[in-house]
Amino acid sequence: MIKKKSREEIKRMKQAGHIVALVHQEMKKIIKPGITTKYLDDVAMQIIKDNRAIPTFLGYNGFPACICASVNEQVVHGFPLENVILKEGDIISIDVGATYGGLVGDSAWTYPVGEIDDEKKRLLKATEESLFAGISFMKDGNTLDMVGEAIEKVAIREKLGIVRQYGGHGVGHNMHEDPFVYNYKTGYQNTVLKAGMTIAIEPMLNLGGDDVEVLEDKWTVKTIDNMPSAHFEHTVLVTEDEPVLLTTLH
Repeated sequence: MIKKKSREEIKRMKQAGHIVALVHQEMKKIIKPGITTKYLDDVAMQIIKDNRAIPTFLGYNGFPACICASVNEQVVHGFPLENVILKEGDIISIDVGATYGGLVGDSAWTYPVGEIDDEKKRLLKATEESLFAGISFMKDGNTLDMVGEAIEKVAIREKLGIVRQYGGHGVGHNMHEDPFVYNYKTGYQNTVLKAGMTIAIEPMLNLGGDDVEVLEDKWTVKTIDNMPSAHFEHTVLVTEDEPVLLTTLH
């Protein structure tokens, strides 16, 4: 069942989203060759706590950190570790959630580490474009399949793989609520969007094929062909007018 949010709930989600955006603002500044992904997790944790929020991911089904830090061919759910040191030319996807007043904000972004090659630049640009293409259809009366189709069109145009086992989701009192959002047209994703719904849209696109696998840590997802992957996500409020991004600096 999809839960619409009240004005008060949306207010708290905006604050949670603001805190998530503060984390991303800092990530953009500090990500560079030579730092560890564990350091990024420590910084994110401090920002969330300083803003009187709770790191949503920490302890979620046993997850051991407050961010997911996924490097290069890792798609999602990578552990931040002391022995993972970023190097020139890497890309890193940072996914982070903050809970404020019982409501969740959830957002991901993929960052270049120093100077990256043209193919990785193309991947990041196209995946970010696909996110906003999907978001543009997050309007009262549209269907989720319209959102997925908009994302898929960008991927097809750019000849990028689409991660099909993972996708967007409702978000609010819990990090994962109904509905699940496919990042491609299914032909049956007929859920009609209504004002007051809050949904995380999160395309994950690959420079290679679609296929991914989960590593032995039972969390980290990577591309089977070891090609780089990018991940961009915003929490979005459906209104009767334009969609509202909840995970920005308000």
